[in-house]
Amino acid sequence: MENYRQESDLLGELNVPINAYYGVQTQRAIDNFKISGQLLSSYPEFIKGLAFVKKAAAKTNYELGLLDENLYFKIAETCDELVNGELHEQFPVDMIQGGAGTSVNMNANEVIANRVLEKLGKNKGEYEFCSPNDHINLSQSTNDAYPTAIKMGLLQMNDTLVEKLIKIVEAFREKGKEFQDVIKMGRTQLQDAVPMTLGQEFEAFAATLEEDISKLNNNANLFVEVNMGATAIGTGINAPLGYATLCAKNLAEITGFPVVSAPDLVEATPDTGSYVIYSSAMKRLAVKLSKICNDLRLLSSGPRAGLSEINLPPMQPGSSIMPGKVNPVIPEVVNQVCFKVFGNDLTVTFAAEAGQLQLNVMEPVLSHAIMENIHFLSNALDTLREKCIIGITANKEVCLNMVKHSIGIVTALNPYIGYKQSTQIAKEALVTGKSVYNLVLEKGILSQEKLDEILDPKNMLKPHNK
Repeated sequence: MENYRQESDLLGELNVPINAYYGVQTQRAIDNFKISGQLLSSYPEFIKGLAFVKKAAAKTNYELGLLDENLYFKIAETCDELVNGELHEQFPVDMIQGGAGTSVNMNANEVIANRVLEKLGKNKGEYEFCSPNDHINLSQSTNDAYPTAIKMGLLQMNDTLVEKLIKIVEAFREKGKEFQDVIKMGRTQLQDAVPMTLGQEFEAFAATLEEDISKLNNNANLFVEVNMGATAIGTGINAPLGYATLCAKNLAEITGFPVVSAPDLVEATPDTGSYVIYSSAMKRLAVKLSKICNDLRLLSSGPRAGLSEINLPPMQPGSSIMPGKVNPVIPEVVNQVCFKVFGNDLTVTFAAEAGQLQLNVMEPVLSHAIMENIHFLSNALDTLREKCIIGITANKEVCLNMVKHSIGIVTALNPYIGYKQSTQIAKEALVTGKSVYNLVLEKGILSQEKLDEILDPKNMLKPHNK
């Protein structure tokens, strides 16, 4: 067993890989939780969140006289290494686990302790010199350190998601400008309605997504309230007087986020309301994004026997049997991402509801669902923008011909000839196949000059007086 070292815990001794920075409790989690295949190392922002928390805790303990200066500086240095992306492969526990996050907390405690031991010239596992529990976890519990680390991770991830959302809003807006003179038919209930421009349609896509930037940021702001110092259930047992407020202050300085201590730590420890409302903001974004992708697929359908008002960039052959077929694969994959977001939001709801008494033990699946959603949505936004939106082109003549041959333009006659007569014209046009334009002239209802003015598509794009 020369490739292993022995460590012990409450349950006895266990072999740990000799070069591993993690220890016995992490090894037990590796053995116990082979569930999702998505490891803590899959979410670097989460590891950085843990490092922020452990550094803030160490600084607070040092300032309160509980940790000697040398050990504090070594812990702080190690946490900075984790923030910079080092040793992330040493976080192999599955994101979905029992134990209310204890395995994640101990994974961080053990990695930091063993790295500090290395800095001190000691061997891994010589915990009498730097202990995962007595030094790294000093004045803490999993029940305050773990949810605080989740929140610090989510604040980072939200920044990334919003950045990508801003970029796709800009891309839609650019297309809105490019297509501002492309006249087309608007549709309601999949039936011809009244004319609009393709630019208006794409500007509407930009506007509806832009609304969600503030929604995500506002909801993410709830994560700045943390329960450090609550320890096990919020009473602060094993934490010194003043620890909660000072730790929140230190965490704010370290992260740059406006972190504050929760006013009621007993309430804050089992509370998962901030996760629920943030997840709902992502669901809202996903609903809108999926609707837009539905529209893009409809507008590009055909191309010979469909709407074919726009062309999506061709990304890959669309069939193993039908030559020449190209499918809208990018909107399709984004639709599927959105479905995943809907399902994960329901998982968050169930996990949040499952809290009992002074703790919610379902935070592992809850945090995983939210982080997975942010990860999926961030990638989907980039994919949709880069591989679809930027390359969309308009079929201007197709759009204009649909307007000219549509019954929908009869709506513009309502203010001039009344709803009843407009309905009769529309009905006759449908039965005979004649255009609305010709029928109005044949019946002498309006002069050609007036009719041309009314039915000029550009005059039907905005409110105007008779």
